[in-house]
Amino acid sequence: MCETDFWEAGQARRDLIGEGTPGLGKVWPLDFCILNCGGCASFPWVTRLLSGAQSLIKATSSYRLATMMPSGPLPRACWTSFISLLLVCCLLPPGTQGQEFQLRVEPQNPVVPAGESLLVNCSIDCPSAELISLETSLLKESVGSGLSWAAFHLSNVTGDTQLLCSGFCNGSQMIGFSNITVYRFPERVELAPLPPWQPVGRRLILRCMVSGGAPRDHLTVVLLREEKELGRQPAGKGEPAEVTVTVLATRDDHGANFSCRTELDLQSQGLGLYQNSSAPRKLRTFAMPMIPPRLVVPRFSEVGTSWTVDCTLDGLFPASEAQVQLALGDQMLNATVVSHADTLTATARAKAEQEGTQEIVCNVTLGGESRETRENVKAHSFQGPNLTLSEPNATEGTTVTVTCAAGPRVQVTLDGVPAAAPGQPAHLQLNATAKDDRRTFFCNAALEVHGVILHRNRSVQLRVLYGPKIDRAKCPQRLTWKDRTMHILQCQARGNPNPKLQCLQEGSMFKLPVGIPFLVRLNYSGTYYCQAASSRGTDILTVMMDVQGRNPIATTIVSIALGVLTILGLVIFVAALLYVFGVQKRRDIYHVRQSSTRLPLAPKQPDEAVAVELS
Repeated sequence: MCETDFWEAGQARRDLIGEGTPGLGKVWPLDFCILNCGGCASFPWVTRLLSGAQSLIKATSSYRLATMMPSGPLPRACWTSFISLLLVCCLLPPGTQGQEFQLRVEPQNPVVPAGESLLVNCSIDCPSAELISLETSLLKESVGSGLSWAAFHLSNVTGDTQLLCSGFCNGSQMIGFSNITVYRFPERVELAPLPPWQPVGRRLILRCMVSGGAPRDHLTVVLLREEKELGRQPAGKGEPAEVTVTVLATRDDHGANFSCRTELDLQSQGLGLYQNSSAPRKLRTFAMPMIPPRLVVPRFSEVGTSWTVDCTLDGLFPASEAQVQLALGDQMLNATVVSHADTLTATARAKAEQEGTQEIVCNVTLGGESRETRENVKAHSFQGPNLTLSEPNATEGTTVTVTCAAGPRVQVTLDGVPAAAPGQPAHLQLNATAKDDRRTFFCNAALEVHGVILHRNRSVQLRVLYGPKIDRAKCPQRLTWKDRTMHILQCQARGNPNPKLQCLQEGSMFKLPVGIPFLVRLNYSGTYYCQAASSRGTDILTVMMDVQGRNPIATTIVSIALGVLTILGLVIFVAALLYVFGVQKRRDIYHVRQSSTRLPLAPKQPDEAVAVELS
C-alpha cells in the first residue's frame, strides 16, 4: 500500500470527493502529493501505469521517490500535469541518483497583497536542463525562458498557495517549491454598539468584530479607551473574528470614547505594521440610588388654591441628565428642575379643581431606570369666613350689625361667641360711640377634614364718625412761663375725620405753635382760643398764658459782678506781664573790660572816668 506525505503551503488541503469510480475514494491536488511507491506493486493498475519507472527526485532537503498517483478521479485542471509527471516518472530509469544540481524557485516564500500579480522564475544549475515548468492553481503566463530557466507571470493572487517548479537534468527530474502568503487588510473593523446607559460599578463587555484580514496569525485586535489600551488578542480563525474585553464601568467613563484597532504585523516578513481603527463610540454611565425621591406636598389643600410641590432625589449621576415628571392625577405639572452635584430638585405649582383625594406623583428617570414616589393630597372646599359690617363708617349713635358667615359644615365664632350650629352665621349688634372708632372684630372659622380641624380667621375694623374733641387732660387751661424760655404746647384733639387744631391769641389773632418747641416772649401773654374743627363740627378750649419778665435788681447785681470780674482779670493779666519782663531784665549778661597795668592807679571823677572809658 502507498504511503502519502502531505504538507500545507499557507492554505488548507482541499479534499476532492471522487465521483464515478467506485472504490477510488479521495484525490489530492497533484502539487501536494509525493508518494513512496515501495508497496505500489500490489495495485495492478499502478504497475501497468508505472511500468516499473521510478525516480529519485531531489525535493527540499531530502531525496524521495516521487510518483504522482491518483486515488480517484482528478479535476480537469490536474489531468495535464498529472499525465506529464506520470510519464516522466515512468521514463526515468530505476535507481537513478539525484545530481548535485539544484532547482531554485524565486521569489522564495513571498508575501504579496491580495489581488496582486507575481513574477516567478524557475531555474536549474544544470547546463543541460530541459522541460522546466511551473505547476500552480493560479492563472499563469509564460513570459520567457532560456538556458536552464523559465519565467512565469501569475495574476490575481488572492489566496495562499504553493508553487511547484519541475525540470529535467541529465534525464533526472528535479522539483522545487515556494509558498505564497497573501496578506489583506480587514474589510471591517467595528466596535459593537454600546448600551445607551451603563450602570456604574457593573461589568461592561466590549466586543470588536473584524471581517477579512490575512494572514490571521499576524493579525491582532486591540481594544481602547480613548488612547489607553484595555487589552489585545489574536484575531483568530473565525469569520468574522470577535474579540471581547470586560471592563468595570466607573463615573470617569461617562462621556469617554471607546474603539478597537487591528494590527497586521508583517515586520518579520520585511514589511511593516499596518493598523486599522474602528469608529469611536461614546459611553454614558449613570448611578441611580435605590431610595425613592422625597416628595413634599401639603396634606390638605383647598379647591381652587395653588400650592407648591417639591421633589428631591440625592445620589444621582449625572444629575443634570435625569428626567423628572410631576403629575397631579392625570394632569402633568410644569416643573422647574435644578441640579447641584448629585442632587436633583424639581419644583412646581399645583391646584386641585375638585374635592376629594388627589394623588401627586414624582418620577425620576435616568439610564432607563426610574424611581417614583406617590403622595395623597385631600382637597376640600372651605368657603369663608366672610366678615361684614352693616355700616363700615357709622355715625356716632347709630346701630351697627357685625356678621360672620362661612360655607356648609363650617363652625364660625365672632369675637368669642360661636354660631348656633355649623353652617350658620354669627351676628353682633352695637350702638356706635366714639369709643368704638377703630374697633376690630374677629371671626374664626373651623372645618373638620378627615379628622383634622382646619382654622381660618378674618378681621374687620369699624370706623365711627364723630365730632372733634380736645383732650382736656393733655391741654392745660392756664400756663405760667418765663420770658425767653423754650416750651411746647401739648394739646391734642380726637375725631373722625381727624380734626384740625389751632390756638389763636385773643385780639391779635397770633397763632401759637402746637406740638412743636418755641421761644416764649413777653408779648405772648394773653388769652388763647384753641379750636379743633372737622366736617363733623368744632370744639373750642380757652387757654390763659402768663409770661413773666426777669427781676431788675437781680439783673443789676449780675451785671456789677460781671464788671468786677472783668476788671480783676485785666489787673491780674497786666501784673503778670510786668513780672515776666522785670525778671528777664535782671538776668541779662554784662561784659567788664580790664584796666591797663601801665597806667597809675589814681582816683578820678566819675565823669572823667566815663570819658576815658569811652575813648
